[in-house]
Amino acid sequence: MARRFVEPKLVLATHNPGKVGELVELLAPWGVEVVSAGELGLPEPEETGETFVDNALLKARAASAATGLPALADDSGLSVAGLGGRPGVHTADWAGAPRDFNVAMRRVQGELGTNPDRRAAFMSTLALVWPDGHEEVFEGKVDGILVWPPRGDIGWGYDPMFAPEGANRTYGEMSAEEKHATSHRARALAKLVAACFGRR
Repeated sequence: MARRFVEPKLVLATHNPGKVGELVELLAPWGVEVVSAGELGLPEPEETGETFVDNALLKARAASAATGLPALADDSGLSVAGLGGRPGVHTADWAGAPRDFNVAMRRVQGELGTNPDRRAAFMSTLALVWPDGHEEVFEGKVDGILVWPPRGDIGWGYDPMFAPEGANRTYGEMSAEEKHATSHRARALAKLVAACFGRR
């Protein structure tokens, strides 16, 4: 049985402002004070895991150990059918340094070339780690197709080239509320909330 979350404060183990914004919005109804690893000046651990679960746990463990607080980490990425599941855990790396997701989207399009298989999925793994070492892991996924050229500038990351299944607009063209209705991160968080907060 999952552990109920009753602590008043939670560290988001990320320096990604787009991810912080999404998680803060999604957690808002639960009345938890949220602070990010970036705001606290915590170092970014090297993501050496081979799976989203590995990297989410790595980040959450590091943030919890550094602060003595429960920590929530997300490791997420884009899996493209025509590229054998890539970029996968290397999704952010394809954006280079500093991160430029226009570069990343062009790389995806370039490597797909004339491949007619445009199926893709966004994957999210959320790891919640307590200072005493207790851990909970939840996963979410949304299927869709890739469009080119990218459309919209509301989202972040690969959002402008990803249209979720059943939609004729990309995440880059949707409001935050519309995106949260189907997104991989929202789906993972709904599982976390149901298991650890005991209410919806």
